[in-house]
Amino acid sequence: MTKQERLELEAAAFRNLVSHLRNRKDVQNIDLMTLAGFCRNCLSKWYKAAADDMDIELSMDEAREAVYGMPYAEWKAKYQTEATPEQKAAFDKAQKQDKA
Repeated sequence: MTKQERLELEAAAFRNLVSHLRNRKDVQNIDLMTLAGFCRNCLSKWYKAAADDMDIELSMDEAREAVYGMPYAEWKAKYQTEATPEQKAAFDKAQKQDKA
């Protein structure tokens, strides 16, 4: 595999992941963090960091919009729900296990 082919495969996989997360608005970020250790916000931060590394001008708002498919505030208003006590407890437990 060439470097260009690897780059194109990684880009395609990233686009598919973002598309999947955009379609699964029912999955809350807290659930992603609990189960996988990352969420849409993490992807946005990694996207922004990659732009910074490449000296590409990109704001955090633009990075979030690239992942969420809309302004972050709009996504939160439409799709984010208040975390339940059970979600918070599972998140706290996962965080403690990650630090152990």
